[in-house]
Amino acid sequence: MAIEAVKEYFRKYGMEDRVLEFDVSSATVELAAEALHCEPGRIAKTLSFMVDDAPILVVAAGDARIDNHKYKEQFQTKAKMLTPQEAETLVGHAVGGVCPFAVREGVRVYLDQSLKRFRTVFPACGSSNSAIELTIAELEKYSGYVAWVDVCKDMAG
Repeated sequence: MAIEAVKEYFRKYGMEDRVLEFDVSSATVELAAEALHCEPGRIAKTLSFMVDDAPILVVAAGDARIDNHKYKEQFQTKAKMLTPQEAETLVGHAVGGVCPFAVREGVRVYLDQSLKRFRTVFPACGSSNSAIELTIAELEKYSGYVAWVDVCKDMAG
C-alpha cells in the first residue's frame, strides 16, 4: 500500500509520526480541508501529467487550477493529465492519494508558486485518507522537487 511506502520514506527522517490518517476520506481538496479543519488553499494537491512520455507531478495550492497557457509555456506541451490507472502504475500512488513522496524512479516533481503564500501546507501521503503538515521549506526538502513553476490560476487569496 502506498501509504506504507510514504511512512517508510518519512521514517528515514524520523518524521513518520507526522503522517496523519483520518477516519474520513481526504481524496478531494474539499474533503481534505474538512478533515483537517483548514482552508482549501492549504491542501497541497498533487496533479499528475505526461510530458515527453514521462510522468511529472505538479504540487499546487488546493484553490488553484492549471492555466493551460502557462502550462504549455513551461513544459512546451499541452497539459495531459494521467488517467487513474496511469497514475497508479507510473507514479506509484492512486488518485486521491497522489503525493510527491515515495514515487517511482524518474518521476519529476514541480512545485507551483501558488503554494508560497502559505506558511504550511498539507500534501497527501499515498492514500485517500492521509496528509502531512509541512512548511514550504520542508516540502522542498522532502519532495525532491526539480523546480518552482508558475502554471496555475484562480487562487482565492
